[in-house]
Amino acid sequence: MSGTSDDTVPGVQVCSLKVDTPQLIAPGTTYKVVRFPFGAAEPTDRFEMHQAVQPDGYVVSNWATDDRSGLIWPSKAGWGQLHAMIQWEAPSASNGYTELRDQFVRDPLGLTPTPNDTTATEHRPPSPGGQFFVKSHGIFVDPGMPLALRVTHDDATSRLLTLAEFKLVIHHAA
Repeated sequence: MSGTSDDTVPGVQVCSLKVDTPQLIAPGTTYKVVRFPFGAAEPTDRFEMHQAVQPDGYVVSNWATDDRSGLIWPSKAGWGQLHAMIQWEAPSASNGYTELRDQFVRDPLGLTPTPNDTTATEHRPPSPGGQFFVKSHGIFVDPGMPLALRVTHDDATSRLLTLAEFKLVIHHAA
């Protein structure tokens, strides 16, 4: 389909989010929702899956402090392909994390009767170079069930998540 972007292909709906404002992530076993601005650097949200006024009526007033800014609310039920890119600051020479963790999650904030359904959870050691990771996972999605990307690490001190992308592609019959 020459001249068409992915979010206009019949049968496909896309939400693509990006944040390059560093987010300080506290250490520990509690995962933190990655927050994304509305209408920022790479917004592809033609199908209104990431809006400040959320489907349940809640209004996000500050994306940087409200975990709801990390939610994608699927526009349709169907087969969803989740994608993420995650970049962490480097560990210090004398001390640092030995494990970086990330996951996709359905309803991370307990807004539905079946919250915190995690999938594609990965725990990985830091690489010798930059801490840049990508992941992809397929799941069935539903408009009433928001999705998020969550991260954590095991350092003794908080670390910066320096860049993140979170994308949902929904395939459905045209």
